Amino acid sequence: MNHFRATIRFIVFFVSSIVLYGVWLVGNIIIPNKAFWRQIVFRSWAQWFVTLSGMEIEIIGERPRQPFFLVSNHLSYVDIPALRSVIDCVFVAKGDIARWTLAGRMVRDMDNIFIDRENRRDIPNAGAQIIDKLDQGEGVIIFPEGTSSKGEGVLPFNSSFFEFAAQSDLPIHYASITYRTDSGQRKASDAVCWWDDTSFIEHLWRFFGLRKCRAIISFGCETVIKPNRKELAKELWNRVSEKFIPVV
Repeated sequence: MNHFRATIRFIVFFVSSIVLYGVWLVGNIIIPNKAFWRQIVFRSWAQWFVTLSGMEIEIIGERPRQPFFLVSNHLSYVDIPALRSVIDCVFVAKGDIARWTLAGRMVRDMDNIFIDRENRRDIPNAGAQIIDKLDQGEGVIIFPEGTSSKGEGVLPFNSSFFEFAAQSDLPIHYASITYRTDSGQRKASDAVCWWDDTSFIEHLWRFFGLRKCRAIISFGCETVIKPNRKELAKELWNRVSEKFIPVV
């Protein structure tokens, strides 16, 4: 049954994503407000992913209002549709995603920000793009761990991501995300978290084999401002870690 469920969801996900992207392309030609149209399509895709995968989302705390800059721990590609389904935003993503064949183009066209984390000179450029998005009234989410994890704890935050925020006294929101699966299913640390060398396609098929899962997103109730990037990274890590519930 798990294999059949995974196969059906897998096919439906890819077909519906391509169809929705086609709808976006057509609408992008005729709809004047490009940002508004992009937000509708991105939100619709995320909500469809959540529905198709049988994901339930529990929200703790108050969601930030646009514009906002928010940091979160990172467990899986699943974090993106889970967060995007409940708040309008764009994401700061690894630069190699932009080079993926079709998916890379889709992610680029949703106006997400890309950063080459191996090139420190690219970080100020990403910071400028984040400020630009905030000036346009949008929300931006970054995963400062720099990679996804198994969910045993929150990995250290890369302080270089916060240089622009420290210099501009930018208030930063924070959130933690975790996952649960029912007994009798694969553990969330295996089926939801993507931390090993399993390929994206193989892991997505594994994830779609779950009957259902639950995402718990906990938002902080205040923002953090500090003039020093290392102190800012440490304080945000502390806040996120306090809210984080280990994945089991």
